[in-house]
Parts: sequence; C-alpha cells; structure tokens
Amino acid sequence: MTNRDIQGEHLVDRVTVSEAAERLGITPDAIRQRVRRGTIQHDKEPDGRVYVYLDESHTLPQETPDALVDALRDQVETLKTELNDWKAEAQRKDTIIMSLTQRIPELEAPKQGPPEAPTEATEQPGRAEPQPATGGAQEATEPRPWWRRMFGG
Repeated sequence: MTNRDIQGEHLVDRVTVSEAAERLGITPDAIRQRVRRGTIQHDKEPDGRVYVYLDESHTLPQETPDALVDALRDQVETLKTELNDWKAEAQRKDTIIMSLTQRIPELEAPKQGPPEAPTEATEQPGRAEPQPATGGAQEATEPRPWWRRMFGG
C-alpha cells in the first residue's frame, strides 16, 4: 500500500516498515529503531500499524550496491596485503630468534678444570728476575650464564 503525497516541494511515499526497509536496504528492525528514536517521519494507525514517510533523499541510488562491493573488495585486498606483510615479519622475527638461541651454547665458556700450575719459574720479558711458579691448584670461579641464573639449571 503506497500513498504518494506532496509535502512542500517533495514527493513523499507513505509505506509500511517492511517496504521502507526494502527500499533503504536495511532491516525492518533498523526502521523500527529509527521510529523509536524519532529520526524518520512516521505515523501510527489506530490498529497499531506503523507507516513511514520516504522521499527521494531516503532512496538508494542504483550504483550504490556496485560501489559498495568495489569498496569492500578493495578493503579485502588491502587486508590481505597487510596480513601477508605481518606473516613475513613474524617469520623474519622467528628466524632471528631461532638463530640467536642456537648460538647460546657457543657463547657460554666451556667448563674446564683448574688450570695446570707451571712447575718451573718462568721468565717474563722486561722483568729483571724470573717469577716463581704459583703453587697449588686455584679453584676457577666462573660466573654462571645469565639465562641459567634466571631460569635455573
């Protein structure tokens, strides 16, 4: 049931909520919300039926769906590109972390026993007298690697 009225200079259609939703490309619930908020012209019949008034400003242009589809396709392509960039960056970071963790054993000092003490006096250049050999074994106290102090082991 469509009634056309002229209000001012504009041609206005009086349509049901479902017809208005179809014309605007939205759901009937969205139309009902607009009615509740008072953002769309409407009236209510005594039987409870709601009618909405639509003019040319409330109709969708024919090219809009195609333009929306094109815009959404562009956005999807942009998001795909960003996702691929993010994946490449994550893979690069994983490679760096893996190469660094493989080098941890190389960076640790090898565990060795106490150095052997020389048995004879050694002569050092630039000194007048030979230096005596150090007597007895000295216990080497090497600091533990940071990661063993942090995580135990």
